[in-house]
Amino acid sequence: MRSLLAARPALAATTPLVSALAATALLLTGCGTTPAGAGNPAPGGATAGAPSTQPVDDPGRDGARITSITLPAPSASPSSSSSSSSGYGVRPDPLDAPEDPKTSAAYEVVNTTSTAQTYTVVVTFTSSAGGAMSTRTVTVRDVAPGKTARGTAHAEVLPPGAPAITGAHVLKATKVPADEAPTDSGPCPASGIRVGADQGDATMGLRVVGLHLVNCGTRDYTVEGYPLLELLDSDHEPVSGIRILDGSKDITTGIGGDEPPRRVTLRPNESATAYLVWRNTTEAGTAVNVPHVRVRAKAGAAPVTVTPNLDLGTTGKLGVTPWKKK
Repeated sequence: MRSLLAARPALAATTPLVSALAATALLLTGCGTTPAGAGNPAPGGATAGAPSTQPVDDPGRDGARITSITLPAPSASPSSSSSSSSGYGVRPDPLDAPEDPKTSAAYEVVNTTSTAQTYTVVVTFTSSAGGAMSTRTVTVRDVAPGKTARGTAHAEVLPPGAPAITGAHVLKATKVPADEAPTDSGPCPASGIRVGADQGDATMGLRVVGLHLVNCGTRDYTVEGYPLLELLDSDHEPVSGIRILDGSKDITTGIGGDEPPRRVTLRPNESATAYLVWRNTTEAGTAVNVPHVRVRAKAGAAPVTVTPNLDLGTTGKLGVTPWKKK
């Protein structure tokens, strides 16, 4: 288990949550962006060698849906592609991920809440047999109440001989209040720090997710002790009945993190890490899943809501280790 944790990239060293889905990401922020293929010929009217855009009947999830898919002509030759590594498990820099511009899906996100939201949308591109051929994660930031944001997700270029992509749909969508959304790029927040979560590790029912704190400001930033956590359900309401434990020794002794908390001072560009530790054991009772965790680096710090999708089973407890400088 130590080797898995040691291999986890730090937030400051990369350019994101998510979960066990194997997703790369494309960061899209504009509201009202022109959908993919807006100027392409309609199905049946495309000229030879030109891509075609087709409408998609996607019921969507949580306000996000695919509206159309743009496919290359049968004679088009795929180009080479490479995968990019994600920031802290969620959102890589799109410039590091070459894509085939002819294979894409236009999506829209509708905010029906009363506050601005940031959405994370997982788009799956499928073959005619329904198999998943490419999965992409897009982040749509700052969608105002009652507004619709539109953008485009690009499929990865498939290896030779792979089935052709013929469809796309939203596999999963989550949202958090825009003013609490993690940011792993762009201007440093007013707080002077970035807080995010990685995709985590899972071994024999044991789950470990890293929380990463980066001082992106111009002054030293000091923490001491444990991150302050609030567990939230899918409606961002508090989840009760779960004990948040200092340290991980009551869950496992295999990852360390039970040494006494120490004062940690981060100079600009330095980072610290803490870990969420739990088991997904399910016995008698009702299993509890916690999609969101509101994190404060310390008392009085601005909150950041991450989405580690805690499958706590019936254990009723979550361990958290103290901040430790990387």
